[in-house]
Amino acid sequence: MDLNLNDKVAIVTGGSDGIGKAAAISLAKEGAKVAIIARNQEKIDLAVKEISETTNGNIIGISTDVSDESEVKAMVSRVADEFGRIDILINNAGTSAATTLDKMTDEDLKVDFGIKVYGAIYCARAALPYLKKSGNGVIINTTTPGGKASSPGTQPTSLSRAAGISLTKSWAGELAEFNIRVNTVCVGLLKSGQHRTRWQSLNSKNSDYSLDDHWETMGKNVPLGRVGEAEEVGDVMCFIASSKASYITGTAINVDGGTAPVV
Repeated sequence: MDLNLNDKVAIVTGGSDGIGKAAAISLAKEGAKVAIIARNQEKIDLAVKEISETTNGNIIGISTDVSDESEVKAMVSRVADEFGRIDILINNAGTSAATTLDKMTDEDLKVDFGIKVYGAIYCARAALPYLKKSGNGVIINTTTPGGKASSPGTQPTSLSRAAGISLTKSWAGELAEFNIRVNTVCVGLLKSGQHRTRWQSLNSKNSDYSLDDHWETMGKNVPLGRVGEAEEVGDVMCFIASSKASYITGTAINVDGGTAPVV
């Protein structure tokens, strides 16, 4: 299927690993020019090399702290100068943080909201003039099903992701007149660096406990019976960013193997 993304320009935050890198690969395979954004320049450079070799696409990487609005403005200007336009913004920066009310600190809130909420706002605000000029602009926010139905002990992530879902709906209504579509992908359990780190800790205590054993154990709690791959989310984001999804806006799509208790 041709997704009509050839020469479109996309910014993907949190793009050096996991979902962000997977989305960047999917977009580049479809002919989009992609700027991946993260904080660690070494990881960015490795990701740019991998994506370029995998897709033969036009990829750049820019070190940016999305919780710093001045850095975001500079990044967006650089992308526009490099590629001449911006059509797609994927707000994907942030990792999972989970604790309880009595243990959650102000610093936990500040860091989580700084990256996931303020970061998304800063990126969208800076990219908005270019998205308006695009005529077919797209914003995709990465959130979680926990933003719809929070489980105990999942703060502050469930809180910031609920805010991300709310922003998605608000922006979709506000920006429709400019033909800018805004959606969120609510991501469930995936094979990620965080879970691999947990496996390493368990494996150090029991060398017979393999990574495959770890995924199998975790997958038992997923209705589809397995842990998802980052590529499965990246491909969904790529489709939503395309003209094939031209009538989809203001919605939250679960990509979680059926785990969410709500649609």
